[in-house]
Amino acid sequence: METMQVTFLGTGTSIGVPVIGCDCAVCQSTDPKNKRLRSSIYVKTEACCWVVDTGPDFRTQCLRENIRRVDAVLYTHGHMDHVVGFDDLRRFTFGDVELPIHATKACLDDLKRMFDFAFNGENRYTGYIKPAPHEIDGPFRLGNCTVTPLPVTHGKLETIGFHFQMPGGPGFAYVSDCKTLLPETVEALKDVDVLVLDALRFTSHPTHMNFDEALAAREFLGARRTWFTHFSDEVDHEKAEATLPKGVALAYDGLKLEI
Repeated sequence: METMQVTFLGTGTSIGVPVIGCDCAVCQSTDPKNKRLRSSIYVKTEACCWVVDTGPDFRTQCLRENIRRVDAVLYTHGHMDHVVGFDDLRRFTFGDVELPIHATKACLDDLKRMFDFAFNGENRYTGYIKPAPHEIDGPFRLGNCTVTPLPVTHGKLETIGFHFQMPGGPGFAYVSDCKTLLPETVEALKDVDVLVLDALRFTSHPTHMNFDEALAAREFLGARRTWFTHFSDEVDHEKAEATLPKGVALAYDGLKLEI
């Protein structure tokens, strides 16, 4: 049975941790699990490798993890902390290779507006990124993996997570920026094997789940194993993880899951 290896490239919120100019205990911590680049994952299978989101730390993340292959890119939404590393994908399109970019129509529109030079067809020079846009309007395949989009609410922006399923293997879901799971997403995630879920902080936030909301969602869904991600500097990794129930843990930059 073919498996997936999932690497957390980053687990931080939009401004990262440590925060510029912040003297709080988490930002000043020496615990490497409190050092968080912007949220993203890299998924590796035998047939295909892809990244979900390319934030401002994408180049640094690729160098840290020695990533040499990206066959496709998936985007959850068009916020800056998830897309502005887009041009660093050029390293994976050398030799006039087109790189499939999978996103909703709204997110593709954002990318085409922000990176017009890449999409307008006039700058197809050697060394430039060569995106091949694919609008997500339902499940699709990457290699042998079935990818199902998971619509969620995240402020007023159209946002999705993803469910990944290898033939005969456990299901893996990644929902990094979320306030509410929409009904079709709840149905898709019932009894999911591995769930990665937004848990920004302990206090309430208008566009992200806090810890209590994420724990309630995990319980309702019946997830067998849950990892939280997308943390602010309100979350001290060691102290916060000690409060969690069995089956729930905090992701951290560089964490690898074999699924």
